[in-house]
Amino acid sequence: MDTTQRAEQQRSADRRRRELLEAADRVVLRDGPGASMNAIAAEAGITKPILYRHFGDKGGLYAALAKRHTDALLDSLRAALDAPADRRERVESTLDTYLAAIEARPQVYRFLMHPAEGGSQNDQGFDTGRHSVPVLRRMGEELAQVIEDRLDLGPGSHQLARVWGHGIVGMMHAAGDWWLGERPCSRAELVRSLADLLWGRLAAAGDRIGGPGF
Repeated sequence: MDTTQRAEQQRSADRRRRELLEAADRVVLRDGPGASMNAIAAEAGITKPILYRHFGDKGGLYAALAKRHTDALLDSLRAALDAPADRRERVESTLDTYLAAIEARPQVYRFLMHPAEGGSQNDQGFDTGRHSVPVLRRMGEELAQVIEDRLDLGPGSHQLARVWGHGIVGMMHAAGDWWLGERPCSRAELVRSLADLLWGRLAAAGDRIGGPGF
């Protein structure tokens, strides 16, 4: 098989994988964490063994969907952090970007972060509980890198940036999960309250010399 044929086969496989993920997305938007391999295969017009062939198992499909949505969310968060605004506005914009994302697609959020009851039995849904931690860890590490690149935190800056990155992501996740379920206040009120909680130390830190600024 020549290089051109291999490249075409790879493009075809990538295209088919995207189509299957789009079918999975439609089921997740409808069923949330109760989305099953059977329902996704039916939506895609294929048999379940073919779905397994592309993703290995439910965990493989979940990981592919998690990467797809986490990539999109991280792109939005980076855009908020890079916006031409003062630091307080960027902090509030970043918090609001996260909350707006989970508010806009709550079924996707619940699929990624909450296991369906009985999800690990009889293919009733995805057992996402054991998979959600890597999503949060990845977001924490990404934010830690942004903080380290942009803020002068003094001695031990690498470790402190990681503490802040994972701490802020944990706060956003816990507060956002509670808010999405109970809606005790407006999104704007929650953003202001969380920004107030973060602001003291963030306001005091200087920008790293030669960095892009925070």
